[in-house]
Amino acid sequence: MQDIWRHIHSLLPMRDVARAACVSSAFLRSWRCHPNLTFSRTTLGVDKKAYKNGAIARDFPNKVDHILRNHSGIGIEELAVTLPMKTSYNFPCSLLSNGSGHSIQSLHLAGCALRPTTELAWLKSLSKVRLQSVYFTGDGLGCLLCNSLALEWLEIRCCDGIVRLKVPCVLQRLRYLEVIGCDKLEVIDSKAPNISSFFYEGDRVQLSLGEALLMEKIHIIFSGAVHYARAELPSSVPNLKIAAIRSSREITTTPMRHSKFLHLKKLSIALSTGTFSPGYDYFSLVSFLDACPSLETLILDVSFYSYFYPSNLRKMQGQQHHKIKSVKILGFTSARSLIELTCHSLFRCYVPIHKTRKCSPLPIDVLMEAQRAVLAIRTYIEPKVPSMVKLCVVELCRRCHAVEL
Repeated sequence: MQDIWRHIHSLLPMRDVARAACVSSAFLRSWRCHPNLTFSRTTLGVDKKAYKNGAIARDFPNKVDHILRNHSGIGIEELAVTLPMKTSYNFPCSLLSNGSGHSIQSLHLAGCALRPTTELAWLKSLSKVRLQSVYFTGDGLGCLLCNSLALEWLEIRCCDGIVRLKVPCVLQRLRYLEVIGCDKLEVIDSKAPNISSFFYEGDRVQLSLGEALLMEKIHIIFSGAVHYARAELPSSVPNLKIAAIRSSREITTTPMRHSKFLHLKKLSIALSTGTFSPGYDYFSLVSFLDACPSLETLILDVSFYSYFYPSNLRKMQGQQHHKIKSVKILGFTSARSLIELTCHSLFRCYVPIHKTRKCSPLPIDVLMEAQRAVLAIRTYIEPKVPSMVKLCVVELCRRCHAVEL
């Protein structure tokens, strides 16, 4: 009967199970075996007034430590300690060293400090770690990672104290690595050999992925990401299949290289508003096309405006991209180099403007450039489209923008 209660209680939210524990000793025993422990302001009943006046800094640690200390040590599978902002709370690693943490598979920490000791045997079952706004002292993060040999998923967000992130080679099972918004980060050095997906967003860092032969998907967002992706990635991730690259600043145009992405099938490049030269050479992105013989889908997102009417369009000799099925260009402009890039690919071009029931107002210069872009397409691209290729151009909504136009 006790096993039945434990199973039923394991399906309930933690706060409901804690309340039920006040009813009977049987429910209390089930509570002390609850597998999913989530400690937050909501689950612990800390009201907003207490949180605002700082009482949470005193009350929260006591409640968390009390529950962990009195847990039976049977079957904790998921443990989350989340605060909406940094506090002085130190995550109690020592309370899990008595055997109660040996079954933890998922650990989510936010807004607290982590000071692990060398005695971290309780991490042996840990497969997923999410860290957000967590403060480390010394080599606390390295200590955590080196002892988590079963780790498969690692997310690190807004942990500003990290300067060098070293992912050790002992993490043989690690498949997913995500690093976002760590302002002081300077180096990411990964030796984990079996990562298949990597996501990074932040300032430009010294990035080393080792020989990531199993890496199939990568998403990077930082200034200079386009140049980095073309110059550095082919040699370190030779089996890449999906790549998403976003940059707000490119000092130079995309370099031409002999290296190839032999297995890349989907490529997304976004050039967001930033410090781009008005004459940025889109045509240099041909380097990516020629490096991807297996490419099927290309998405180019342009959100800054650069235009001038073309004359004497350049042509570049390159391989025929027979496997490309779709080319989508968002925010198309009349920039000569963008027209040259489109003519070079000449496969399937879809230039959409996302619509809602009523379009948002647009500045007059944006509306004028949209009209120039359509004219450029009709003049320089449409006549060159092969008969087997479908060109779809979505123009401005004249119902919503009639007055401006």
